[in-house]
Amino acid sequence: MFNQYESYLFDLDGTVYNGEKPIDSAISFITKLNQKGIPYGFITNNSTKTPEQVADKLRKFGLHVEANQVVTSALATALYVKKNVKEARVFIIGEIGLETAFSSFNKDDMKPDAVIIGLDRHITYEKMSQAARLVREGALFIATNPDRMLPSANGLVCGNGAIVAAISYAAQKEPITIGKPNKEIITLALEQLQFQKDKTILVGDNYETDIMTGIHAGMSTLHVKTGVTLDCSNFEKQPTFSISSLDRWQLEEV
Repeated sequence: MFNQYESYLFDLDGTVYNGEKPIDSAISFITKLNQKGIPYGFITNNSTKTPEQVADKLRKFGLHVEANQVVTSALATALYVKKNVKEARVFIIGEIGLETAFSSFNKDDMKPDAVIIGLDRHITYEKMSQAARLVREGALFIATNPDRMLPSANGLVCGNGAIVAAISYAAQKEPITIGKPNKEIITLALEQLQFQKDKTILVGDNYETDIMTGIHAGMSTLHVKTGVTLDCSNFEKQPTFSISSLDRWQLEEV
């Protein structure tokens, strides 16, 4: 398949790597983008890692990646709050990725403008209760991402969506959700990376998250059969393209 876009936006797990194992076709393709000087970036719903940590993992696979090419759901959430809430005071639940993204914000445990929820694998009952109280009292309720379950060495474990659901139920309020499959993460990533939506293609393996994110954002999507979704043919809304792997996607000679 032979196509030309001016920039590429990649999902990570299932698209560029599977766990700790790189997907060779993706690594080879991104290396070609580097050689041709075609801009690209990465988006991930993982709020626990910093962009630098994500970039470091990609560098171990032989890619020349800088942290400013990575937009995590934590970073996208910080960009959203900065854009929509002037001089926001925040209460956050999350790990180092979220803490780093909000390091320049004022923290307020008593009367914040916004309560930000990211995955916290050491969350306590007290933290959840405090978050619910603050949301009930009027703080803006924002979730980095809605993932219900995540894979781990011990099998599936609860994702951030499970924490958010508990707080939402207690506070009787639905959150603003930034991460995939919501279009907000795409909008913020395109702004951060300075990509034009109509000249960028989103590459991903998971129809329900990656491809639907692109569809919600109104941009071109490229489904690769290297991860979660192996067949998109039964879905009502189709990706722009669907291929077995990035070996099948050729860059136009310019």
